[in-house]
Amino acid sequence: MLENIDLQQVLVLDIETVPQYPAFKELPAEYQQLWDQKTRFQRRDGETAAEFYSRAGILAEFGKIICISVGIFSKKTETLSLRVKSFYGDDEKEVIQSFIDLLNKQSDSLILCAHNGKEFDFPYLCRRMLINGLQIPVQLNIHGKKPWEIMHLDTMDLWKFGDYKNYTSLNLLAAVFNIPSPKDDIDGSMVHKVYWEDNDLERIRIYCEKDVITTAQILLKFKSLAALSTDQITIVER
Repeated sequence: MLENIDLQQVLVLDIETVPQYPAFKELPAEYQQLWDQKTRFQRRDGETAAEFYSRAGILAEFGKIICISVGIFSKKTETLSLRVKSFYGDDEKEVIQSFIDLLNKQSDSLILCAHNGKEFDFPYLCRRMLINGLQIPVQLNIHGKKPWEIMHLDTMDLWKFGDYKNYTSLNLLAAVFNIPSPKDDIDGSMVHKVYWEDNDLERIRIYCEKDVITTAQILLKFKSLAALSTDQITIVER
């Protein structure tokens, strides 16, 4: 599977997002109404818009990106390795611009890979780029492209094998392939609290990087290759 994919042309990524405000009451009045309208059919019976607000990070109109982690494969002789780097901080525009700068240094044919990337990471990045007045880099700009011209890989989509009813979490795929869980400290539902209450961006960065490493390991499994050892993975510090 994926025999024609050159791993050295693949950039694996993951993003972490949070609501733009720490609590619903701090939202401008107009946005409180818009949030209520947007989530009316998603909330459980009796659940208020304020109670549901902790999930605002999953919607690009109400959330913001606080961390983008990327992994790039390289190969020396016959040894494959992965370099992982993160862009993170409170200033979303700065975080995204750093990521764009990285993409602009890469080939236009670079392949972007993420778990559930087609439904979440890729469109979320594009929406927040536009909201922040930033130009979408060529690797993410799919407007007008034919399906086979879009250089995106999605490990969840690959696992479906055409079964559109199938949702499989990154954590479950990791377990299936005997890969260490990336959720051994926090999971996505906890990022809101860790950011707005604990003010612990470093913890979120580490979590985001674990997701990138796990996605990269799963991609190797799709190519029937051995998982990388710890020695083959390098975390690039700021």
